[in-house]
Order: sequence, then structure tokens, then C-alpha cells
Amino acid sequence: MARTITEIQNELIAQVQVNATLAPLLNSTSKTAIWRLLTFVIATSVWTLETLFDIFKQDIDEKIAALKPHSLRWYAEKAKAFQYGYNLVVEADYYDNTGIADDVVEASKLVDYSAVVEKERGLRIKVATTVADDLAPLSNLQLTAFIAYMQRVKDAGVKLEITSTVSDSLKLTLDLYYNPLVLNSNGQRLDGEVSEPVQNATKSYLKNLPFNGVFVLQKLVDELQKVDGVNIVDIISAQAKYGALAYQSFSVKYVPDAGYLRFVDNADLIINFIAYSEQ
Repeated sequence: MARTITEIQNELIAQVQVNATLAPLLNSTSKTAIWRLLTFVIATSVWTLETLFDIFKQDIDEKIAALKPHSLRWYAEKAKAFQYGYNLVVEADYYDNTGIADDVVEASKLVDYSAVVEKERGLRIKVATTVADDLAPLSNLQLTAFIAYMQRVKDAGVKLEITSTVSDSLKLTLDLYYNPLVLNSNGQRLDGEVSEPVQNATKSYLKNLPFNGVFVLQKLVDELQKVDGVNIVDIISAQAKYGALAYQSFSVKYVPDAGYLRFVDNADLIINFIAYSEQ
């Protein structure tokens, strides 16, 4: 960014005053002193050059932005910038929030989670919002507005598949070997502090997975073994599904189609508690 003429002139004067050769000769403090007028002329010339450089840089940046295709990360961040009920600036891909309070702007941003997956033809954009402290799909009206928004801001020629759906469904059956000094046969803590520590840890693990992250069974096992009183965790079966499809078994990992994974019902998590002693 170009410096002001005054800033440049002051720097020139400061250099003269610390120069052993020039300082004794150019010591007049008069604003009309020839040497000070010369510093003004030079400062004006330098300011003009720096201003031209700024204009040139802005022009180049705009041309690059217009020609360069955007990254997957750009699409994901652009999805989160969507404001429900607001119109974009004409012929632009951004909003004019002048005069609108920050909290109002933030409240209009419905997309809390977004992921972009590159497909053979185009991009798939998965999004979700937050309802009751958990992930949830956009409503039909919200999704319609969001699709219109993404069609406006996307690169020309890029085909988008935009989805916002309920979570994929998960069913798990575990054999869990527990310490009978800490837990009872129902998995409850003997001290009465928590009634379902293992169930809570399992659901918390699902909730804390990154959006569109991979659900890895071994990582769940590692997390459950951190629960006080849990000794060994053996996953007997794991099944998942999305939409109207049937449940499919998996043995290592699962990538949720919706971007997130939940138990539809508490009965979908079956834990067989087995007392375990190292003796």
C-alpha cells in the first residue's frame, strides 16, 4: 500500500539529518528551504510511483481471480458464507452488510458445516446446520435458497450436486469387558455418578467426528478404553445406511454419505457387559 507524501518526506528528512556529510550543510528548519522543497518533490514522485504500483497490483489480482478456478476449500468456505434471506451484490459473489449488526449477520448464516467432494463430473457439496446443539439438515426452503446462492457464486461450467440430509444411521454390537470394582453388569458406575458412561462416550465420539470425516472402528475402541472401568472392547458387528437403503455391514471404516453419523434409536447400540478380572 502506498505511503503518504508526508510519510515519505519525513523519512527523507530523517536520512539527511543522520548523514554525516549532509547534516552540517542542510540544517535549515524553514519549510521553504530549498533542500526541504526538494524532499517534497522527491516524496511526491515516489508516492506517485507507489500508487501506480498499487493500481497495477489490484488490476493483476482481479484478472487472476477472474481466470483461476477456485479450490475445494474455497467452495466449502463460500458455503458457510451463505446468508439466508439476503441478496448478493449485483454481478458479485458477496453480500453488502453495511449497516447490519454483526449478530444479525451471524444469525443469518445457517451453514455451520460444509464439505466438498470432487466427482468425475463436477463437485458434490454437503452441508448441515445446528439444531438443539447437534447437526441437522437445512429445511427445504433453506436448501432451495442455498442452491440458488451456490449457483450464483460458483465458477462458470462447474456442475454442483448439493445435498443436506439427515444423518446416516449406525448400528453397533459390542462385547465390553469391564472392571467390576468400577462398573456394574449394566455398565453403570458403582459410585452412582454416571449411569451410562460407555454409551455416552460412544455418542460423544460420533458427535465430535469432523464433518464428512471417516468413522474408524478401531479409533472408537481406543476412545472407549479411556472410560474408567473399561478393560477390553470387542466390536461384534457394525452396520450403517443412508436414505432408504438397507443396512450394510462394515469392518474397518465408514464414510457417512450425509457427512455425519448417528444412532436412530438407543436400541441400535447393543453392549454386552462382561465382568473382567486380571487375576
